[in-house]
Amino acid sequence: MPASSYLGRFAPSPSGPLHFGSLVAAVGSYLQARALGGRWLVRIEDLDPPREVPGAADDILRTLERYGLLWDGEVMYQSQRHDRYQAVLESFARRGLTYHCQCSRARIQASGGFYDGHCRDLGLTASGSAVRLRLTNPVYHFEDGIRGHIEVPGALATEDFILKRRDGLFAYNLAVVIDDADCGITQVVRGADLIEPTVRQIALYQLLEAPVPEWLHLPLALQENGLKLSKQNHAPALSSEQISQTLWQALRFLGQQPPTELAGENKEALLQWAIRHWQQHKIPTQSQILSLSRQG
Repeated sequence: MPASSYLGRFAPSPSGPLHFGSLVAAVGSYLQARALGGRWLVRIEDLDPPREVPGAADDILRTLERYGLLWDGEVMYQSQRHDRYQAVLESFARRGLTYHCQCSRARIQASGGFYDGHCRDLGLTASGSAVRLRLTNPVYHFEDGIRGHIEVPGALATEDFILKRRDGLFAYNLAVVIDDADCGITQVVRGADLIEPTVRQIALYQLLEAPVPEWLHLPLALQENGLKLSKQNHAPALSSEQISQTLWQALRFLGQQPPTELAGENKEALLQWAIRHWQQHKIPTQSQILSLSRQG
């Protein structure tokens, strides 16, 4: 794609402060955009109030600023876009693409872990129901910028997935596709834990008749026990000190080779070096165990 048309984004959820794993995603998406001469947006995915931590959204934005990761335009908040999501749901309903479902997680687990379409033709009402997509255009594979051709299990690709939960909250897959399509995101750069939902999201792009972005899934930072470094797993927050050293580590994690002396320079010098020397083909495909003591 022409460099001037590139539009990327970073979309954290405000369920806690940024940690090293989220920094990797932020740095990777930022550098991909800047190295191609494109724009980089930030979206706060405050879609699930029970999981949100008060003040976390502002803390995330201030942390990005401290690390020199400055975005373009206004920050988007999903909590301000409910009317847009509902309008899309209603348009899908008019096309016969949705139905109501009251199946419990226990029932789905008992049927093999994937939803079997039990409520498709029951004509259930909205009360106490989730809204599912009547999937007519399953997608089984896609191309990734560093991993190449990726296929997903057929059961995942063909499942009628949830667009709005029983508790009235909009589902991640619906919101993220509408947001990225409305913004005109040309490439989604994010963690490898979101590889499998990609085929569902491509199906939604197709139903919206919106251009499908390119995809690039970054390696995950893992704890020494093999679990993903995440807020849910109590990953430590990024330090407000030793910023250049932490950015240097993130670049190394992403397969780049910043000179050792830049770890002691200011963050602006390090980021400018990283933009000039960014090499997508050097990003590893394998997730890596990160010793928490290395984070500074």
